[in-house]
Amino acid sequence: MPYKEKPIEKVYFSIGEVSKEMGVNASLLRYWETEFDKFIHPKKNKKGVRMYTRKDIEQIKEIYHLVKQKGFTLQGAKEHLKQGKSQVSTTSPAQDQDKAAAIQTLKRVRGFLLQLQEALDERD
Repeated sequence: MPYKEKPIEKVYFSIGEVSKEMGVNASLLRYWETEFDKFIHPKKNKKGVRMYTRKDIEQIKEIYHLVKQKGFTLQGAKEHLKQGKSQVSTTSPAQDQDKAAAIQTLKRVRGFLLQLQEALDERD
């Protein structure tokens, strides 16, 4: 059986990589680390460089979603996380808007079809 090389998946990500992915400043991530110390635990090397795991990144996404998208206060977000009400949105705001527009379009189409059905029923 031939050797198959698996793609190497990163285990740790630097604060720069995480901040770039999230679209926030590294200083905000450091601040959130102090505010949400029970939820964000990046490992630090001997030089003190933070190395985030995928779990840390998921927690940061949850905090971002609560604070930046849902408008929670930091205290409210902490309480929400403590209660275990994790509901990270896996869609971007643009995707959420597209979804809302599609729902509105479907509602209009449904209304039109119901009117058409009524008109056809009256003809019978």
